[in-house]
Amino acid sequence: MFLILTLALLPLGLIALVASLQAIRTADLEKEALLRVAVTQSARKLTADLQSDRTALQLAVNAMANDDAVDPGMCRRLSLFLTSHDADGGRFYIYDRAGRTLCRSSAAEPAGIGANTRFDGRIAELVPASQYLVSRVRSGNGRLVALAYYSRVRLESIADPSTALQNRQLSLRQGDRRLIVSRSGAAISGHVTSLSARLDPPDILLTMSVRDPPATLARMLSLFLPLVMWFAAAAIGWFVVNRLLIRPLVLLRRVVAAYQPGEVLELVGRVRTPAQEIVALGDTFREISEDVATHEAEMAESLDNQRKLTREVHHRVKNNLQIIASLISLHARSAHEPEAIEAYASIQRRVDALSVVHRNHFAEMEDNRGVGVRPLISELSASLRGTAPAQARRFAIQIESDNLHISQDVAVPVAFLVTELVELAMMRAPQSAMQISVQQDDDQPHRALLTMRSPGLVASGDMSDLLEERYGRVLTGLSRQLRAPLDHDGETGRYSIAISIVS
Repeated sequence: MFLILTLALLPLGLIALVASLQAIRTADLEKEALLRVAVTQSARKLTADLQSDRTALQLAVNAMANDDAVDPGMCRRLSLFLTSHDADGGRFYIYDRAGRTLCRSSAAEPAGIGANTRFDGRIAELVPASQYLVSRVRSGNGRLVALAYYSRVRLESIADPSTALQNRQLSLRQGDRRLIVSRSGAAISGHVTSLSARLDPPDILLTMSVRDPPATLARMLSLFLPLVMWFAAAAIGWFVVNRLLIRPLVLLRRVVAAYQPGEVLELVGRVRTPAQEIVALGDTFREISEDVATHEAEMAESLDNQRKLTREVHHRVKNNLQIIASLISLHARSAHEPEAIEAYASIQRRVDALSVVHRNHFAEMEDNRGVGVRPLISELSASLRGTAPAQARRFAIQIESDNLHISQDVAVPVAFLVTELVELAMMRAPQSAMQISVQQDDDQPHRALLTMRSPGLVASGDMSDLLEERYGRVLTGLSRQLRAPLDHDGETGRYSIAISIVS
């Protein structure tokens, strides 16, 4: 590829040697360096001259402001000093706050600075309308102000650089004000090169512009020759790189982008290029895809074995719980005392509650959504009514629940909590009913409120005794497992607790 590009660019290189592009570029750099030196020198000269005049004006206005009468000799000395710097006479004017002229040059004051703005404004100000630069000097006590006017001719004589630059133009800019100080007074046309330097005060820019030489045939040839070389090199390089590199890489990217885990990439017959690096890259992708396909198959097989093992474990646990419930039922039938029969029934209800939780968890295990609250409470209520005492066979349980899911760690204490409260309500009011509600909390999406209400849960003396002797400690332990307080409204017979749900 390197040899092809070298041979293709050899004729263009010979043509480029004929042209004098480097000479023109060197001349442009020298002109720019000369322009930079010239504008810096002009800015320094103009700043120094303005500062010298400002110093003289400052001394004069300070002396006049401190004297009761104006010394005519001071005005003459100031006029002689400014005239020595300005061939036009050095226009200056000193006023007090009342608008009286205390000292001035013989020439009339140019227009542009009003009587009400003499003490206000910048220390140096451009007046493009009258073609002047005004320097403003105030006395130390603020009683007097001196205005020195610099004409365009004087500004050019001060800022005229010692370096000879043809077709140049000097201009001053202050904000949106612009003053051309060159002799022509008009902007130069054509393509120009401009550089600027700041004066003191820094809000005034001195700009020097130089018109570029006109375009000649040799210059045009030197300018356009790199473009021709670039176009030819780009065309040849694009053709070579596109055929040998880009097309194979694009095809390789498409094949890799369409890859699905478990597939094996076949790139040998599709990616054809003499670049051995791309061929090696395709072989690497193919080997990686083979390894991924092998690992995918092994992981799928392991996952299937794990699922079967988990299903078998759950099945055995469910059978064991059923065996325990059957044994308890057999012992309950052989008992003769009512207290023993009720104790066996109470134990069986709790084993059934655990079995219901386990069965619902096993049913939802494939989808990994947790235990459904509605089917859990429904099945648990049916089991509780089936094992209820004879006097509570007609105990009604009403369920109102959103379609929510909870984890097994939450489902076990919830099932035991429902069992304890239903048993307590059946014991105190066997002919009444129980309302169970599970509603999602709007303010906390990951929480739900479990509410159980029954006349058998209304506060009374025997209710307090049952809670103290047996049920209170169990309910407290279950609320700690749920990590939430269990609220009891004794007047309405309502228990409520917040539980965590699976989103």
